[in-house]
Amino acid sequence: MGHPLGQYTIVWPIARSRYIDAMTLATIAAASGEEIVPLDITRADRSVFHALLTARAEFGGKTVALVDGDERTLTYNDLTQASFALGHALKKGTRSGDAVGILLPTSAGAVIAFFALSAYGRVPAMLNFTSGVAGLKSAVRTAQVRRVITARRFLKLAKLEELVSGLRDLVEFVYLEDVRANLSLTDKIAAVVGRLLPGLVACRPGEDAPAVFLFTSGTEGEPKAVALSHRNLLSNAEQVRSHLAIYRTDILFNPLPTFHSFGLTVGVLMPLMLGIRDVLHPTPLQPHEIMRRIKASGATILLSTDTFISQYARAGEPGDLSSVRLAVCGAERLREETRALLVRKQGLELLEGYGVTEASPVIAANQPGANRHGTVGHLMQGIEARLEPVEGMPNAGRLQVKGPNIMLGYVLAGRPGIIQPPPNGWHDTGDIVSIDEEGFITIRGRLKRFAKLGGEIVSLAVVENCASALWPEHRHASVAVPDSRKGEQIVLVTTCPGASRADVLGWAQDHGVPEIAVPRRIVHVDEVPILGTGKTDYVRVQSLAAERLQEQSLYAAASNQN
Repeated sequence: MGHPLGQYTIVWPIARSRYIDAMTLATIAAASGEEIVPLDITRADRSVFHALLTARAEFGGKTVALVDGDERTLTYNDLTQASFALGHALKKGTRSGDAVGILLPTSAGAVIAFFALSAYGRVPAMLNFTSGVAGLKSAVRTAQVRRVITARRFLKLAKLEELVSGLRDLVEFVYLEDVRANLSLTDKIAAVVGRLLPGLVACRPGEDAPAVFLFTSGTEGEPKAVALSHRNLLSNAEQVRSHLAIYRTDILFNPLPTFHSFGLTVGVLMPLMLGIRDVLHPTPLQPHEIMRRIKASGATILLSTDTFISQYARAGEPGDLSSVRLAVCGAERLREETRALLVRKQGLELLEGYGVTEASPVIAANQPGANRHGTVGHLMQGIEARLEPVEGMPNAGRLQVKGPNIMLGYVLAGRPGIIQPPPNGWHDTGDIVSIDEEGFITIRGRLKRFAKLGGEIVSLAVVENCASALWPEHRHASVAVPDSRKGEQIVLVTTCPGASRADVLGWAQDHGVPEIAVPRRIVHVDEVPILGTGKTDYVRVQSLAAERLQEQSLYAAASNQN
């Protein structure tokens, strides 16, 4: 039974009898000879670069901070000195506060470029190189990016030369290979002075100044720029740290892109601030190599999505993930068949979390000892939440959140460079959720991921769940398209060649799912389009469904004429 909804219902703090709080985590940690510090948001009262300097002082400059994709290691000294040198070279031709693009894979180069810009008061804009020329043009215009940092080797390996050609009329490209080869004596002196006396070199932007521009994935429309402050990023890293038992002896493996907030905040900033080794991998699309590196590195924490971790499990051998004690999945719904596969083949229990870019990104997550399947766990500490009632959705509501990790605001394509803050600090996620008496949150779907058929609301996620239960080895996506009779009709796009409406209808009747949730049409495809983050690309799915339905209509019309 969920909380009754009035106009609004405040759902935090609430009763949390199964919630693993900071005190319990500290007890668990003590039993392992480790120490867990309770939530301390004051650790976010600094810039991200000064947080890195603090970590270097706390954990030691010679401590290994990063392991790159080629197994090259970088210490905190290496990272800070390289950031000072590169930042001094890159600041020429830009001003403090300017947005500078980063077009790089998850790598030491991307991390150094991020901190190099931050050290001198520039704002990194993390560009999604999988979004195509049109998406990147929109991004650089919106954030007013005039310079982009990239690497020739990466562009060649990723075959992105045409993408760069399409952007040359808007931005100047700066190649890391050229910058490194042409570092001046002044740049090198800045690196040495910065390492020894960082306070003389590094800028000190306020903690509420923009720290990064990220871009919404555009799964259902044109991407927006999200401005996150230094406080936003560091608060969320601190919230995640206090929510899970993370030890200094942990090793985190991060194959997620740094243009995605999960990959940036939890995959890069959090481990660096905690002094735990961060193993980076340039792409999540290499399951065999990723499994090899996880095993070789002895990684204890793995970040992934449902799409990617199911591929890793199938690619690996039993025991390859034996070192992993925390596997946290976000960005998309975690399917039960993925859970079962990881338990069966690797003996690994997955923790599902939930977040949005606008929250830096983590809002909620399950925990060891409090992992309820089908939910995304409890809210992070320090986040307030409220539910706005939605017609036709009893005991659920539209989730709105407020807290230190909530964005400065959006920058829209129609008003480039202007940050529009969320009203009174509340961000409307657009997600429909229910929350039980113990505080576990269940995602019922996105408001835009609902179809309205003859006045009734149907969750498109339910349609996908039915298909996944029938054909767990295949990918499925459902969309709503216009219908002359009922306003909209549901179309299922699937990679299962034998999928039929009759099968879905039979399953729905056997499991108590209303017939209205059965797709009217089924479109068979070789692949369901996905974004670089692993999420389903619903914009492309919608177009694909419309094209296939049009083709089917034309074929039917031609057949009738014959």
